[in-house]
Amino acid sequence: MPLAQQGNALAQTYLGISYHLGKGVPQNYKEAIKWYQLAADQGQELSQLKLGMMYDLGQGISQDHARAEKLYQLSAAQGNSIAQGILGARYSEGIVVDQDYSEAFKWYQLAAAQGLAFAQYNLGVMYTEGRGVALDYAEAIKWYRLAADQEDASAQFNLGLLYEKGRGVAQDYSEAIKWYRLSANKGNAEAQINLGSMYAEGLGVELDYAEAIKWLRLAAAQGGAVAQNYLGAMYAKGRGVALDYAEAIKWYRLAAEQGDASAQFNLGSMYAMGLGVYQDYVTAFMWTNIAAANTPANKLQQVVDFNFSISRKMTARQIAESQTLAKKCTSNKFQGCY
Repeated sequence: MPLAQQGNALAQTYLGISYHLGKGVPQNYKEAIKWYQLAADQGQELSQLKLGMMYDLGQGISQDHARAEKLYQLSAAQGNSIAQGILGARYSEGIVVDQDYSEAFKWYQLAAAQGLAFAQYNLGVMYTEGRGVALDYAEAIKWYRLAADQEDASAQFNLGLLYEKGRGVAQDYSEAIKWYRLSANKGNAEAQINLGSMYAEGLGVELDYAEAIKWLRLAAAQGGAVAQNYLGAMYAKGRGVALDYAEAIKWYRLAAEQGDASAQFNLGSMYAMGLGVYQDYVTAFMWTNIAAANTPANKLQQVVDFNFSISRKMTARQIAESQTLAKKCTSNKFQGCY
């Protein structure tokens, strides 16, 4: 008689995994649940974790987050690092349970100590932001590095950011570049943007607009508004590419439609000057007014001054029309605002 049918919890777990993933047998969630449940009832921590996941996702069973929570707790209490990491995330984000950073920190710390990269990264985030623990960049660096050494792209990016800013370590652009590149090569859009900007500004590397364009284009293709705006500026200034106002407009618009205030201002500026489009003060004033509403206070004066300079070239009727268009554009979440 097979071990699973004899009541061996580990064998039942592996049989559950086989049915769950369709390995060696046809995928069958109900059969997987049956075997997971038998093993979980015997206290098998991996089955408790897997069964919890199936309840969470509603795979072959009615979705039940509360039941999943109980199973994760049972598994985590036995030292399962993945269950501990899941609990950390749930308490950190307030998923099913009340948000509790101290509890999140506890579970992340347990999982991180077992080498779970996801937990090490999130522990680094908690130290970086002072959530559930005193802010401590040096401690964040320690955990980010452990996760980064396991090829965690987010940890590599955050490690690069701390080296770039000199937080918890001496400022070191070359070291920042190293970690950004590792993360960027895995497709991390934030790392691609920062790597591109460092090439554009010559920080830690020789100034290289073509290399900057390469990384910014990769990030922009993923839909990142910051990268799209930056790419628009490169086309508007002819840096790393032939000067092309129409292409600049295209990228500014993509970012502006995502609510990026800098792109909204840049797009308005292009309409005001008639670069890549026909000069149109009404549309220009629409975009710069929208930008003003979304611009941080420390950067607002430039937008206000520009708006004033445009308004002096407009009639009262044009200003009113522009303001109406701005309200309509905002209510439409920046879509179709031409």
